[in-house]
Formats: sequence, C-alpha cells, structure tokens
Amino acid sequence: MPQTPPFSAMFDSSGYNRNLYQSADDSCGGLYYHDNNLLSGSLEALIQHLVPNVDYYPDRTYIFTFLLSSRLFMHPYELMAKVCHLCVEHQRLSDPNSDKNQIRKIAPKILQLLTEWTETFPYDFRDERMMRNLKDLAHRIASGEETYRKNVQQMIQCLIRKLAALSQYEEVLAKISSTSTDRLTVLKTKPQSIQRDIITVCSDPYTLAQQLTHIELERLNYIGPEEFVQAFVQKDPLDNDKSCYSERKKTRNLEAYVEWFNRLSYFVATEICMPVKKKHRARMIEYFIDVARECFNIGNFNSLMAIISGMNMSPVSRLKKTWAKVKTAKFDVLEHQMDPSSNFYNYRTALRGAAQRSLTAHSSREKIVIPFFSLLIKDIYFLNEGCANRLPNGHVNFEKFWELAKQVSEFMTWKQVECPFERDRKILQYLLTVPVFSEDALYLASYESEGPENHIEKDRWKSLRSSLLGRV
Repeated sequence: MPQTPPFSAMFDSSGYNRNLYQSADDSCGGLYYHDNNLLSGSLEALIQHLVPNVDYYPDRTYIFTFLLSSRLFMHPYELMAKVCHLCVEHQRLSDPNSDKNQIRKIAPKILQLLTEWTETFPYDFRDERMMRNLKDLAHRIASGEETYRKNVQQMIQCLIRKLAALSQYEEVLAKISSTSTDRLTVLKTKPQSIQRDIITVCSDPYTLAQQLTHIELERLNYIGPEEFVQAFVQKDPLDNDKSCYSERKKTRNLEAYVEWFNRLSYFVATEICMPVKKKHRARMIEYFIDVARECFNIGNFNSLMAIISGMNMSPVSRLKKTWAKVKTAKFDVLEHQMDPSSNFYNYRTALRGAAQRSLTAHSSREKIVIPFFSLLIKDIYFLNEGCANRLPNGHVNFEKFWELAKQVSEFMTWKQVECPFERDRKILQYLLTVPVFSEDALYLASYESEGPENHIEKDRWKSLRSSLLGRV
C-alpha cells in the first residue's frame, strides 16, 4: 500500500500544487478549472472527484482539502455514506460475478483513501455511523484477499488506538479542571499548603520553558484539523436540515488549548502577585522574563505570548515600585517581538524563520514550531469570513478551501513533532494543577502589595477586601 507522505510536502509555497489537475477543458463534469487549478464545483462533482477508480486516484492535497472543508456542507457520516455507495456501485464491489482483476486494481486505492481519512481525521470515526460504513466497505474490499484483510485490520486497529488515546486525554483534562480551585480559597483554608512558588519547584528558566513546551505539544497534538473548520460552522444556505450544523461544532480540544493559554497567563500573574516582599516580586518577574526568552529560542511562541500577557495584566503592570527594581531590557525585546502593530509583523517574521528552520532541521529540537494559537485561529476566522463558501451559481468555492487547507496543513506538520526534552513530573504537576488567583483575587493581592493610587482603586480595594476576605 502506498505510504502517506508528510504534511509539509502537500502544499507548495504558492498555496497548493499547481499541476494537480490536467484538464483540457475549463469545465469538466461539474468542476471548473483555470490554468489546471480546480477553482469550484458542484458538491456532487467534488464528491465524485474524491472517489478513486481503476485509472484514477485523487491527489493527496485534494483529499485533505475536501475532507477538511466538506463538513461545512454535510456531516462526515453523510459524506462517508456517499463515498461507500459510489465505491460499491461504480466498482461493482457488490456483484459476485464482477471481474476479480478489476477488484484487485481498485481495492488498494479505496483502502488507501480510507486509510488517509482515518489517519488524518480520526475523530470523525467517533460517530457510530462512520465506523459502521467504514467496516462495511473495508469488509467488502477484504473478502477473498488475505493481503487486504491484514491491511484493513491494521487500519482499524490504528484508528481504535487513536480514539482510545483521545478518550484518555479527555479524562485527564476533565480531572484537572474538576480539581482546579481558586488560590485565594486555598490560602484562606490551608495557608501553609502553598508556601511553594515556581522558583522553589524549578529554579532554572530553561527547564521550565522545556516543560511548558511538553504541555503545549501534547495539547496541540490532540487538536484535530477539522476543529478549525467546525469552530466556524454556520448554516449552509442550500441545506434544509435545521439541526445539522450545531452538531458539527465539536471543538473540545481546541477549546482546551485556549483554556491552557489563559491558565498560563493567570499562573504567571499569580506567581508575581503572591510574594509579600517587593524584591521577591521583582525576582519572580525577572525569572519569567528569562523563561519567556527561552520559549522564544525554542520556538514556543504560544507560551511566550501567555507569559507576556500575564505580565501585562493590570494587577501586575500597576506594581510600579516592583517594576522599578526589574532590569527590563530583555522584556522590552520580547514585547517588541510580539508587538501587535502591523498585524503582528515582527512575530510573523519570527514564525516564518522558525518554520524555515523546522523544514531543514536535523533534530527534533530544531523542528519545534508552536504558533501563537489565538492569532492562528483569528487568521483562519478572517479567511473564512472574508470569502463565501458558495459562489452565486451554487458551486462550492474551492479556491477558498485550498487556502484554508494550506494554513491548517502547516499546523498539522507542527503538531506532529515529538517533544525532545525530558519530562519532569513534579514541574508538570505544579504547572497544570496548582491553584491560581481569579482576576479579583489578583487585584486584591496587587493592592495589598502596593496600595491604591486613586479613589477608584481605593474603592475597588475596599470592595474586594469585603467580598473576598470578609474584612472592611
């Protein structure tokens, strides 16, 4: 069976492979081409184009792009049912008298299509209807041929392993979120239980940056490419099924990753606002500046941005006396790198550099690219909002989906990188489970450290002391 090539090979620098489609006509069986590029087509024609026959196998870029974007128009299980129907009917797999040679030619191609689907979009198969269709079609292919039977078994076992790993990961996430408490609550009930801070748990900024990279890569790895599309699913104007699209908004792993970013920002702010002494707060700020710098060097832009966000939160930034004791030159450089002006031009330049390094890397260490995730989602959102899914003639706007697939496929390459650093369970446990302050608790800690500067702050401080500490 042909091997699935890596994602980075799928799309060239100009957006997608320019010579995928050799067609003399501009319009061909419901598909519209320009300069050999598929630009649009009816949904039915695009589905036909996905299904292999004896003389044809769709290009991998097309398979990925169509499987990614088709969910904006139909459920994956509906697409799978159509694909199965076309395979069975067109290739006469249901006919006991059909030519065995014909089946030998087509079976590996159908099997390869199913393998690509299960490898790239495994979460689609959490739906029982998908799994039923997959097993049914795979069984038809496998009957009578020992080689195919082994390949089918291998494909299904691999899929089941992926889905089991996902369920396990979701259980861990649920456990973490159910045990998370506000740090202030813990402080009031068991003050001695959080005498530790991050520097006592991990004194080396480089080690902490490595452990943050572990968390980032693990969480990235569980995000399915389809979640980027499902996050923006809206009602398809040609679809009459009212309930259809709400079911498709399955984005749990993507949301968990965004929650991790927020937690890390609040974690940084909490660790800075906790110490009573000014010099300890200044030391904590300098520590996190060093951690952020190490994240930048590793290529972990998401943790870098979360740390900067935490340090820029008002309860931290208002601590003027503390900041006066900090050598801020390194922080200024990092802020400049992540400066949002000109649509994050500096960051995008650094990201391109890291992506380039990743392509020519000889070690896992050099392959790491962890993008600033909220900006990646924003880019995909604007791409989705900026172009219609359908053209005025009802055709699917495939030009838009090439661009969408290009962005998502780059992410797919990055998320598959193995983390080369050694895991430290103690540090990971602290990062993931230590209680953090809520926004109100952060403000209260900030005012307790450096008193209010005006009437508004004074009133807020009184109100917070009353509501959070029960003091007037």
